[in-house]
Amino acid sequence: MKPLLAVDAPSLYFRAFHGIPEKAAQTSAGEPVNAIRGFLDMLAQLIRTRHPDRVVCALDASWRPAWRVALVPSYKKHRVAHGDVEEVPASLERQVPILLETLAAVGIPAFGVEGYEADDVLGTLAATQPAPVEVVSGDRDLFQLVDDSRETRLLYCGRGVAKLEDADNALVETKYGVPARWYADFAAMRGDPSDGLPGVPGVGEKTAARLINRYGGVTEILAALDDPAAGFAPGLKTKLAGAREYLDKALPVCKVALDVKLPDFDPAMPRAPKDPDALLALAERWNLAGSARRLVDALAAG
Repeated sequence: MKPLLAVDAPSLYFRAFHGIPEKAAQTSAGEPVNAIRGFLDMLAQLIRTRHPDRVVCALDASWRPAWRVALVPSYKKHRVAHGDVEEVPASLERQVPILLETLAAVGIPAFGVEGYEADDVLGTLAATQPAPVEVVSGDRDLFQLVDDSRETRLLYCGRGVAKLEDADNALVETKYGVPARWYADFAAMRGDPSDGLPGVPGVGEKTAARLINRYGGVTEILAALDDPAAGFAPGLKTKLAGAREYLDKALPVCKVALDVKLPDFDPAMPRAPKDPDALLALAERWNLAGSARRLVDALAAG
């Protein structure tokens, strides 16, 4: 069976925006369209190379959900522009609605769910849609979704779509030293400055991996602290005991939700644009003809 391509749209359009100079992709009036062109080209390449029969793009309806902030107040705090609004370059912010109009004209569903991040939408797609599922993202948190038994893979594009890593459980273990099912526990202990997660002081990647391989996840590790025969070094035991409250709260923050109520959508990959007139108008107005054609050709080729 062909895969569902579940795309982390913000991850890809941020990458496109920062990877393509604005002056290299503009309208005749000088309006930047680098994020749109880059995203459409990456999506076309993924469709050409992965041969999906279903495509869905996930969005951040809530990029910093209140329930995660209530557990760990520092979560993404350093990325807040004002109030609870994410710091996004103005020229990128202007491009996102145009990109979404373009995807709608093509017929590719793109949606978020209030109170959740794109990661949670992707997690729910991976948990509920028929296998196989290929999640596309440059967010390493999504390694936790890799599940060989369910044929769920992460196409990790941390170095770009052209150099993506096709991650199964063996790759996750090689890369981080832990099975994919324990990646969220590993991340909670190690911490992640990019998300404002401090981690356990003095516990880095190697120590976190060693603890997980010996005891299991965070819940099992904390339970083992109360066992005199567990064999913790005194200093490490003190560090973990001091971080117990943090770990209890950080673990659900790090875990991707798998039970989000998704809107109705049809994931079937269109073989031709749903609204060709709207797509043509968008391509002409925003100088997207080349990228739009490449995407349409990739869809038609199947």
